[in-house]
Amino acid sequence: MKLLLLLISSALVNNIVLVRFLGTCPFLGTSRQMKTAVSMGLATTFVLVGAGVVTWIVDRAVLVPMQLSYLRTLAFILVIAVFVQFVEMVIRKANQALYEAFGIYLALITTNCAVLGLALMASNKAYDLAETAVFGVGTGLGFTLALVLMAGIREELAYTRVPKAFEGTALALTIAGLLSLAFMGFSGMVPI
Repeated sequence: MKLLLLLISSALVNNIVLVRFLGTCPFLGTSRQMKTAVSMGLATTFVLVGAGVVTWIVDRAVLVPMQLSYLRTLAFILVIAVFVQFVEMVIRKANQALYEAFGIYLALITTNCAVLGLALMASNKAYDLAETAVFGVGTGLGFTLALVLMAGIREELAYTRVPKAFEGTALALTIAGLLSLAFMGFSGMVPI
């Protein structure tokens, strides 16, 4: 039951993009088309879960026993960079068009503060390995949900006349703000 609540909490109540405001760069950059948004969400979810589990192991097996916790951020960034490079190589080999559609945003997963934020939050909350994995899955699902919602709205608005003042970034930020307000409605739903 605790793992289910953690999954719901990380996906909806504490959505990494719309509630905690982490990972907004790829959220705004890759949410123009549904296909790109889904692919970016899945790639980021893979990195969130994999990097979360490996950073937990590195933290518990190396950093804490050797009293090197002050190197936590550096070690976590190295693990995240390795995972992102792996995902980049796989996508480049498997689907060149998708790789080109991601552009710079695929490499930016390395500096996506949502990924580092997940690793640090899991460490600070003293989650065990299973909780860290579930936290990564929930956070990835929440990230993907935010991207898909934003992409759906932006695709629909492409066929609508928008006032000149709201075109481009202004419209995207307005939509993100409204989505964030909607997700704030989940607060208090799960006590975690």
